[in-house]
Amino acid sequence: MSIRPVKQMIDAQPHLEGAGVKLRRGFGFGKTHDFDPFLLFDDFRNDRPADYLAGFPWHPHRGIETITYVLAGTVEHGDSLGNRGNLGAGDVQWMTAGSGIMHQEMPKGDEQGRMHGFQLWANLPASLKMTNPRYQDIAARDIPTVTEDDGTSARVICGEFWGQKGPVEGVAADPRYVDISVPPNRRRRIVVEVTRHAFAYVFAGSGTFRDASDPQAVRTEATDGSDTITYDARNHSLVLFDRGDEIVVNAGPDGIRFLLVSGRPLEEPVAWYGPIVMNTDAELRQAMADLRAGTFIKHP
Repeated sequence: MSIRPVKQMIDAQPHLEGAGVKLRRGFGFGKTHDFDPFLLFDDFRNDRPADYLAGFPWHPHRGIETITYVLAGTVEHGDSLGNRGNLGAGDVQWMTAGSGIMHQEMPKGDEQGRMHGFQLWANLPASLKMTNPRYQDIAARDIPTVTEDDGTSARVICGEFWGQKGPVEGVAADPRYVDISVPPNRRRRIVVEVTRHAFAYVFAGSGTFRDASDPQAVRTEATDGSDTITYDARNHSLVLFDRGDEIVVNAGPDGIRFLLVSGRPLEEPVAWYGPIVMNTDAELRQAMADLRAGTFIKHP
């Protein structure tokens, strides 16, 4: 087995989105090659209602899938299909925008005013850009959790992981999306299929990810006298991995909790404007023309 080197460490940066929601963006426009098939990752976490209550009013999507994972508070959503609902703590919504959909997402805090969730955008291949929109709303109780003998646990949202299969199915990017918690001072090796692009996003605790190649990483001396290269990762750290069979994470004194996301790259051209992602500029211009003409929604 070969350990995946750390290709890049990214501190998620403050960003203003929607009608004035303060969030942190791990990656987005301009990073399509490194993260393919994923396009964007946001951490919307706030303790001040004024920083998130304006929400994400009605807006279009075409050509992508959006994955919303809520940890605290709720998100009220509605769309042009007539769907209405609430995502609560631990719930997941996987929306396939396909040929086009209008929707809104309005966050509300918990009793203490806290709001916390993540949104990930996955690209659709050219053959499915204009597929019919659909939703998968997954309740927290339906997401399996695996706990290992050393106390490491994983909520399996999508894909197969440690003998469990996540409830989200039929996603074009064939992703694996897992919420992993490693206890204090524990070391875990996690297999990631070599053909996939993969990243981890740390949102609690801290730890290190071993890297066998990057001279800019932190070098420490192991007990046997050999050198090990590691990356320190803490809250808001996004770790982009290079190719290999597995990652190794060493949890810090407070443990570490992170999302591990991987998917097979589409390796297709990307034409991107806001929430619309197509393959060519002509397709992008057509989408904008559809918006202006009121013909953006193609489904019944």
